[in-house]
Amino acid sequence: MTAAARDIRLDLFRGLALWFIFLDHIPTNVVSWLTVRNYGFSDATEIFVFISGYTAVIAYSRMMQREGWPRAASRIYRRVWQLYVAHILLFVAFSAQIAWVSIARDMPALIEEMELLGLGENPYRAILEAALLKFRPVNLDVLPLYIVLLAAFPFVLPLVVRWPLWVIGLSLALYAATCRFNWNMAAYPEGKVWYFNPMAWQVVFHVGAACAVLGDRLAWLDRFRWLLTVLAVVFLLFSAFIALSWHYNPLERLVPHWVSRQLYPIDKTNIDILRFLHFLAVAWMVRLLVPIDAAALKWRGWEAPCRWGERPPLLFLYGAHPALTG
Repeated sequence: MTAAARDIRLDLFRGLALWFIFLDHIPTNVVSWLTVRNYGFSDATEIFVFISGYTAVIAYSRMMQREGWPRAASRIYRRVWQLYVAHILLFVAFSAQIAWVSIARDMPALIEEMELLGLGENPYRAILEAALLKFRPVNLDVLPLYIVLLAAFPFVLPLVVRWPLWVIGLSLALYAATCRFNWNMAAYPEGKVWYFNPMAWQVVFHVGAACAVLGDRLAWLDRFRWLLTVLAVVFLLFSAFIALSWHYNPLERLVPHWVSRQLYPIDKTNIDILRFLHFLAVAWMVRLLVPIDAAALKWRGWEAPCRWGERPPLLFLYGAHPALTG
């Protein structure tokens, strides 16, 4: 089965997601109010992971069909290596910058705040764990998640190309089991786990991959367009109200206690179901409001975010480091 054709929206929205992640990592940044995290349960991470799964199928399924699975797998692992090197370089630059600021400004607490104490207490162990992606400073979690998901993708690729609905079902089953039994991957120092749990976040990546394969077959959902749109709009408005109440106390007082008890905590580590549903609602509305031939996509102002979306590791290197140390 051939994957769906690539379109400009993929690079555009992935580029915007990376830019939003950049802005959200800058403390007390007024511009971050432009990002999606302030207006709902999900944020730019879901957008990035979903589109990464979608584009992975487009890129590598064609190669697998033309040149065989071994060739496609080798190209995927070449990409994984590039991402791994990007992460290690970012880790080194980030750690050096935090150490310099801590010494220059006499701020020893900054080391603990940025979760770099392990590097001073047991440097050899910390370096080893960093190489294994288990030791990560604060906010340096997205690339390792992407690396793990992509490293497993060669084994998923032939399955999702042939049986996309089965892959969605198995992915949802793993997600449900992960949330039910609290599975996660160990991190460093001892007792820590991955902030973005790959066993939970894989559901976003694999649903994105399956959507790329299904392509026009998803048009059957249009038979329920009115109902799905109403549900999506209502849920998006509700989540926007709740999200704004986190920043504006008068709104928080309007949220009944029984609603709060049902909603919280909205877990990001295991991508709470509310986050996942919110992202699906956003994706549905984008599908309706921004079709592939939308005139707004031709605006020249979108050229920059499209370029960012084409080269995510470079944006992580040149953008994330100033944001994280800002």
